[in-house]
Amino acid sequence: MSHTPGVRQAQKRKTRQALLDAALGLLEEQSLSSLGLREVTRAVGVAPTAFYRHFHSTADLGVALVEEALGSLHPMIRTTMSPGEDDEEERIARAVELIAGHVAAHPAHVRFVARERHGGVQPVRRAIREQLARFAEEVKAELATDASAAGWSETDLRMLAGLYVDQMLITASLFLETLDAPEEERRRAVETARRQLRLISIGRAHWLD
Repeated sequence: MSHTPGVRQAQKRKTRQALLDAALGLLEEQSLSSLGLREVTRAVGVAPTAFYRHFHSTADLGVALVEEALGSLHPMIRTTMSPGEDDEEERIARAVELIAGHVAAHPAHVRFVARERHGGVQPVRRAIREQLARFAEEVKAELATDASAAGWSETDLRMLAGLYVDQMLITASLFLETLDAPEEERRRAVETARRQLRLISIGRAHWLD
């Protein structure tokens, strides 16, 4: 009997994750604003009332999906932007490789964020915006440690960080579109992503000229 609360909590977590997974699968073909909770609970095999033991609404579920999709990426973003000992071309190659790998591993999450960033569910848009703002602050902190940032104002560093975060999203969307494309098309996408980041780097190098 002493283990009953633990078993119940484990089952609750399992059902919650099943609802998230089912919703993510259903959102492959539709937007969150059109998703009904009965669709989600039907996919999981639970009663509609069970939904409210885990989420207040589909918007609340969407916010949880944002956290699942973006919350774990902060270490990767810092790794991508960390100056380290690599030269600029190596950093660009590393960034593109990390983004490509994440898209290949989590296409449904990437698709969800790309669609809902400008979607019709305001709490989800806000949650995405807040996560991206956190990314921008973390990128700014990494950029500030680079010797090339000497003389840059806080405002300009924040602008550059936002530009990098936006470009990462563009790159992720590009890789998502070419995920099932022929090898040659995927190679062109990688080269395009590298050239776009290289262009930002060239502008960065001459910003204080």
